[in-house]
Amino acid sequence: MVVLNKIYTKTGDSGETALGNGSRVAKHALRVNAYGTVDETNATVGLARLHASGDIDGQLAMIQNDLFDLGADLCRPDMEMDAQSEYPPLRMSDAQVDRLESEIDAMTQAVEPLRSFILPGGSALAAHLHLCRTVSRRAERLSVELATMESVNPAAVKYLNRLSDWFFQASRIANDDGKNDVLWVPGANR
Repeated sequence: MVVLNKIYTKTGDSGETALGNGSRVAKHALRVNAYGTVDETNATVGLARLHASGDIDGQLAMIQNDLFDLGADLCRPDMEMDAQSEYPPLRMSDAQVDRLESEIDAMTQAVEPLRSFILPGGSALAAHLHLCRTVSRRAERLSVELATMESVNPAAVKYLNRLSDWFFQASRIANDDGKNDVLWVPGANR
């Protein structure tokens, strides 16, 4: 269990931060950017939940917990447990990816197929879910870039890829199963 006796430590005053394995890196390092954007995604999910209820709210709560797992995964560059570690690193699992896929499949069955691109909006929940989608896509781009340079758990990248799809389908569910989606009209304002 995490115990935070003091919120500020002053150890980051020089522009560095500690990763999960204790090593120190610049606060602008790509790994820090990746897990920081996962944290930002989690904050947008918190905003979306202000407008959610029922199954979607429960699923969003699970996603928020997953996003903490994902941040913990990304903040540990070493993939194996080392001699100094008290416990193995927390890693995203294929089961978490599979759960998202199952939920996406269920939502897909509830909506009509798209015949146009949709604009972010509609209900308040849908608009917030579109924000979640775009922030999670940024987290994915950063994580994919990081994976070209350093070790990254493949399940973490897969999770982020599915997550943006989950947010997209959930936004359609939030728009009365897609009936109130805001459709893009190409060239409408020329």
